[in-house]
Amino acid sequence: MAEHKVLIIDDEPGIRDMIKEYLLLEEYETVEAIDGVDGINQFKNQRPDMVILDVMLPKLDGWKVCREIRNISDVPIIMLTARGEEYDKLFGFELGIDDYMVKPFSPKELLARIKAIYNRRIASNNQTMQKNLVVFGEITVDLDARSAYHGGTSLSMTPKEFDLLVFFVTHPGKVFSREQLLDQVWGFDFYGDIRTVDTHVKMLRETLGTYRKCIVTAWGIGYKFQMEENT
Repeated sequence: MAEHKVLIIDDEPGIRDMIKEYLLLEEYETVEAIDGVDGINQFKNQRPDMVILDVMLPKLDGWKVCREIRNISDVPIIMLTARGEEYDKLFGFELGIDDYMVKPFSPKELLARIKAIYNRRIASNNQTMQKNLVVFGEITVDLDARSAYHGGTSLSMTPKEFDLLVFFVTHPGKVFSREQLLDQVWGFDFYGDIRTVDTHVKMLRETLGTYRKCIVTAWGIGYKFQMEENT
């Protein structure tokens, strides 16, 4: 019996077959959809625990499909696209995708990223249920509930933004390179554009508002979290 179910939403049969072949070798269960509308219907009917989603789809594009899924679920989403512009990546991460791959891509790399996402979810689910809060200034981060607040107002952020925030607040004062952040937060050996880290730091700083300076740039190295700033 397959341990995980992956929904592949792509209008190219060759892409679907390639992904399916590699997933079946690892004993993943697969479900396929040929367009955006079919993808949403399959998601609701099959309840997969991961989605591989193409951007350019007939009937309903991948961005709209992503929004629909995020309205009802936080399952991991890996976006596939023929474009690699930073705007597209930023837009995808703002919608709540977990990862982004540009066509043509290595199926082995895709499989590695899928495994890494699953491993991180398992680790997160195995954490203790003890109430675990980190507070700096007026910001409260509830590690167990995966939520953050500024005063009494909930902060809206993508799952990966929250993962990055948690890593920062649980490692205050220590400088991490972009490569280290990719390994620790994204959970896989990095294959793509290292600017993924910079994009998420930018998004997280905007979310933190007046506490944006808590994330300090270590020029030529990476970033560190300084709780003393603005507190």
